[in-house]
Amino acid sequence: MAMSQSANLAEKIMGHGDNAVTEQNMTNPARDRAKYGDPSETMKALAWMGKNDVQMVETPKPRIIEDRDVILKVTGSTICGSDLHLFHGAIVELQKGDILGHEFCGRVDSMGAGVKGLKEGDRVVASFQIACGECMYCKKKLSSQCERTNSNTIENAMYGGRTAGMFGYSHFTGGFAGGQAEYVRVPIGDVNLLKLPDDVPDEKGLYLSDVLATSWNCVVDTGVKEGDVVAIWGAGPIGEMAAEMSFTNGASRVIMIDGAAGSWRLDFCKEKLPKIETINYTDLPRGTTVTSRLKEMEHGGPDVALECVAGEYAKGWAHYFEMMLGAETDTSEIINEMITSVKNYGCCGITGVYVGFTNHFNIGSLMERGIRLIGNGQAPVQLYWEQLLQMIREGQDRPLQDVDSSCQG
Repeated sequence: MAMSQSANLAEKIMGHGDNAVTEQNMTNPARDRAKYGDPSETMKALAWMGKNDVQMVETPKPRIIEDRDVILKVTGSTICGSDLHLFHGAIVELQKGDILGHEFCGRVDSMGAGVKGLKEGDRVVASFQIACGECMYCKKKLSSQCERTNSNTIENAMYGGRTAGMFGYSHFTGGFAGGQAEYVRVPIGDVNLLKLPDDVPDEKGLYLSDVLATSWNCVVDTGVKEGDVVAIWGAGPIGEMAAEMSFTNGASRVIMIDGAAGSWRLDFCKEKLPKIETINYTDLPRGTTVTSRLKEMEHGGPDVALECVAGEYAKGWAHYFEMMLGAETDTSEIINEMITSVKNYGCCGITGVYVGFTNHFNIGSLMERGIRLIGNGQAPVQLYWEQLLQMIREGQDRPLQDVDSSCQG
């Protein structure tokens, strides 16, 4: 928490960049009701109140403040695994009262005069990132790398470049109120909202906001191809969807890795997708590592490794204490396992969230064995969401089949 508070102070002293084309640091309309909030109407929202503390709060309903704003009445929202990083205080520049949530869908409640192609009452899903639609990256549909919706100075200095603003994900990503609320303001709404057809229920359309695109990007950006053996670290929702999508892209085998806390997840994934193979690393005998077991299962190791966990979960004491003391922000343990596990000239893709710096990185194995390490980035939702929507409509949405049956129950 001290790091987050220091980052907030540093950002305040340095000031923001001048690149943003939409209002920044409006994470709760209550911060300035006269400017950001409805003068008479309130709503319920989930707010971050401190490390390991979120609360439902009463706050003003957002109002239109820019010509292309859409005020969305939220009809579906969900919790992302990366929300846990906020909950745990692992993401810097959170402030008490920030409204959370970056995956949501709903109906257009009201909109500014400059919004095109939408009308009040339209059912839409929001992209979790906020894109301008006009910069170099947006013209390539790489919406997560928009240059004009996040003016945060610290992020730009740390990363050597800007990424897009994000809903409900701290002032580090622009400071936008999230969608775990009854209403949410969507800037540049005609770019960042996708209409949902009548044959796609909220319970499926909602996943176009993030997780479907994130899983798909993990697989295709890392380069899973016909015949590949794929190992996936993390048997959560992204890992499960990435397993199915790896098979869709031609993988011959998929091996999922998780630990004691995730043993039920491995069982769940195996039940839903019987052809996967699993490794529970906490059950491995003394002297057997994830790397050695994978090389027993496949000569030379898998062709592709996909990281679907994140960097905040230390496995050993060294990284645990280094992270606790602020000597690193992320552990390199899983990435090192991936590097040492894949075949020479294999590919490793990182989709789990890593926010800063790490120690003990096995750069020697990476270089000497020709390993391709790929940061998948925050998935560019707008590059994929129309294709994925069509796949849902055509029934090619295996990871969502159980959602469909639960909707009918």
